[in-house]
Amino acid sequence: MNQSTLQQLSEFYERTLLEDCLPFWFPRCVDHEHGGYLHCVDRDGKLVDTDKSIWAQGRMSWMLASLASDPFLASHSCRDDWDRWSTAGTTFLEKHGFDRHTANSDGRMFFHVTRDGRPIRKRRYAYSESFAAIAFAAQARLRSCDAFANQAMELFRFFVRWNFTPGLMPPKSTDVRPSIGLAPRMITIVTAQELRDCLGEHDELTRWIDRCIDEIEQWFVKPDLRCVMESVAPNGEMLDHFDGRTLNPGHAIEGAWFILREAQHRKDSQLVQLGCKMLDWMWERGWDQEHGGLLYFCDVHGRPVQEYWHDMKFWWPHDEALIATLFAWKLTGEQRYLDWHHTLKQWAFQHFADPEFGEWFGYLHRDGSRSSTLKGNLWKSAFHHPRALHWCWKLTRS
Repeated sequence: MNQSTLQQLSEFYERTLLEDCLPFWFPRCVDHEHGGYLHCVDRDGKLVDTDKSIWAQGRMSWMLASLASDPFLASHSCRDDWDRWSTAGTTFLEKHGFDRHTANSDGRMFFHVTRDGRPIRKRRYAYSESFAAIAFAAQARLRSCDAFANQAMELFRFFVRWNFTPGLMPPKSTDVRPSIGLAPRMITIVTAQELRDCLGEHDELTRWIDRCIDEIEQWFVKPDLRCVMESVAPNGEMLDHFDGRTLNPGHAIEGAWFILREAQHRKDSQLVQLGCKMLDWMWERGWDQEHGGLLYFCDVHGRPVQEYWHDMKFWWPHDEALIATLFAWKLTGEQRYLDWHHTLKQWAFQHFADPEFGEWFGYLHRDGSRSSTLKGNLWKSAFHHPRALHWCWKLTRS
């Protein structure tokens, strides 16, 4: 890529982040009455529901604090606003995110609460804790606050203890067909990376990154099948049933860029090879040759998938693949990754983007037509898309 083309790509991501994406969310989603963020919104930003996802509170607080800490944005007119708005999420989390006052309090975090913070639902997983950890870590960096740093590390330790201590997390199924998942290992890696970026090098974080990369490579990356499994038996064997055969290409591609990020940090060529292998195989599996875009699910053997939304196009896999393809190009210089990036960018912005109101729609049918006008719900908030725009800008400006 020549310097002029790289500059154009960098300017595109900078402009889309600062002039299209962020203004859609802020300041309208900051809840000045009850704290936190209102993120369940329609195409034009109007509220569809006032309930709040605890995931979103942590993710959006982290996103704002990360932008406020970016030296390239130090003089931006919204920098002080991002700083101020970022505390809305962590303050809400401290006040309402933890199960401390219910009849069966266990100190874990909720998943779904009312606008004023009353608990509705807690999930068996501890992902709320991981997203809160990165939010508090980002606040610690922004404010040089040891208390926030300690809270971030405590939340990370809870997350890994909950996910990796046998028998601690309530089982999803019986013990007839035990399985382990890619997701906890991926999220451990990226959470530890964010804490390291915000708090500095830490042996404990490095050990968890090492462990999870090793487990992904040993158990989930299958050279004989040229794929990355979503779940496997505890010894890494494939489970030849619906759930065991189901692949999520976008999720594995997201994991690929977490590993490529670690490769860049360590200047490790073996990790570059691993991350690129994961990207290559899951791009082959996931890219829709007929309509373009990334399929949500597919079967490892090409058999039918039981989930009825398997061929839909969700926003977040495309955001993650934008980052992954740029990372792969950045670390290898191979033109095909840049070609994939341009193909993906063209398709995604043609179908997900909304030139009238900004941001991306969340859900498309296989042919790229819109399934819903939603731009925010309990799962979609100001996270995957602004994170992708920010990362793509960083990867093209340096």
